[in-house]
Formats: sequence, structure tokens, C-alpha cells
Amino acid sequence: MTGLTTHVLDLTLGKPADQLEISFYSSQSDGKELIANFATNSDGRLDKPIFDQFNIREGWYEMIFHAGKYLVARHKMKEADLFFDNISISFQIKDLKQHYHVPLLLSKFGYSTYRGS
Repeated sequence: MTGLTTHVLDLTLGKPADQLEISFYSSQSDGKELIANFATNSDGRLDKPIFDQFNIREGWYEMIFHAGKYLVARHKMKEADLFFDNISISFQIKDLKQHYHVPLLLSKFGYSTYRGS
């Protein structure tokens, strides 16, 4: 399988982060262009890959996970108490024969990501 996927886990709750909004951009030297907006499903994933084997393209990309909005809605945090709001992850797709997976492990006061499989 080739393409691009993501997955968000809420470490505070110990389960997938559902209804977390994600903005996906293509990054160029002259700025960035919005490709699409998504929201995670009950499994913390998107209903379909961001890119599949037919539309994956080389280049630099950015995912912005709207964590603050999610934490306010899901954890009833006050906006004034948020430690961070939007989480931006910039990455490069270079080999179109590989699968790219960009997961986010989220808690109220920290997050982690890695290149998954």
C-alpha cells in the first residue's frame, strides 16, 4: 500500500481522538496552499487516505492538528488554560512507492509524532 494516512490517539483518555480537525497543506518556497480539511472518525483516523497510490505526489507538506479546539470540546478545558493550540507537522514525501503515516499522540500538555508504517 502506498499513500499518506494519519491517526490521532488521546493519551489522556487512552483511546482514539474522534472529531479532531486537521488542515492539510502543500508547502512551497512561496508559501503554502490548503489542500483539504478533515476530521478524525471514532477510531482517530480519517475515513480514507489523504493520498492513495493514484494521487500521491512528491513534495513538502504540512498537517495542522487543531488540538486546542479538540481539548476544549473533549476535555472541557478553558481556552485560557491551553498549553498549545494548533500542532503543525511538516514533512516530505520523496519516494512514491512507500507508504507515509503521520500519527499524533496527544495529551493536554504534550504530544509526540513519528513516521509510522
